[in-house]
Amino acid sequence: MTDTESSLEATFLTPPTFDTVEAERQHRKERLAGVFRVFSRFGFEEGVAGHVTARDPELTDHFWVNPFGMPFSKIRASDLLLVDHTGTVVQGDLPLNIAAFAIHSAVHKARPDVTAAAHTHSLYGKTWSSLGRKLDPLTQDACAFYEDHALFDDFTGVVIDPDEGDRLAAALGASKAVILQNHGLLTVGHTVDECAWWFITMERSCQSQLMAEAAAGEPVHIRPDVARATAQAVGTPNAGWFSYQAIWDKMAADNPDVGD
Repeated sequence: MTDTESSLEATFLTPPTFDTVEAERQHRKERLAGVFRVFSRFGFEEGVAGHVTARDPELTDHFWVNPFGMPFSKIRASDLLLVDHTGTVVQGDLPLNIAAFAIHSAVHKARPDVTAAAHTHSLYGKTWSSLGRKLDPLTQDACAFYEDHALFDDFTGVVIDPDEGDRLAAALGASKAVILQNHGLLTVGHTVDECAWWFITMERSCQSQLMAEAAAGEPVHIRPDVARATAQAVGTPNAGWFSYQAIWDKMAADNPDVGD
């Protein structure tokens, strides 16, 4: 990391720390419920499709997830389900999305370093995914994913088989995101906020590249050395967390019940 990149990183606030696991759990649940309110406002909801999860801070082989069929705009922290890695709902009495379990259980098992994972059928993400390509470094924002996203190029239908989830997780590898061909996007993060920001900015990067390629002329790629340096400035976990804070603040002001 260059001196300039280190200086930029130093200007960011940092995620909070907690004195008790109970406080950390409530924070994660509130932030997770907030993601659904944000995703609803951004138009990422597609019927009953889409799920975001957060690992429990104490029961680390369990994760919190949205109930199947509940509108994103209505989800509160108390509505979330706690699920273990066998698919048993440990807390909550609403239905579980089987695809959510198949995908997220595999991702959380494969990536103990991450807290959250997000997948929806957002318009530009699923459109871009149909091309079977990774994103190019066309903009500063897209550079967050430079050499840090993958492609899962084997769509076989709705993911209900745990083996399919395992293959998806293997394709993700150590990256922050994976494009699921003919399906959509999936992002992960060390915090719920970081994960949400990567999804938002990846969706917009897909939109941007689709628009650029539809225009007359050939999009100009950012040079590899510049793209790599830019990724070090805008693609770090702390940068992702910090970038989401203004979105959280507005959502929380407009949705005072989200933590209920």
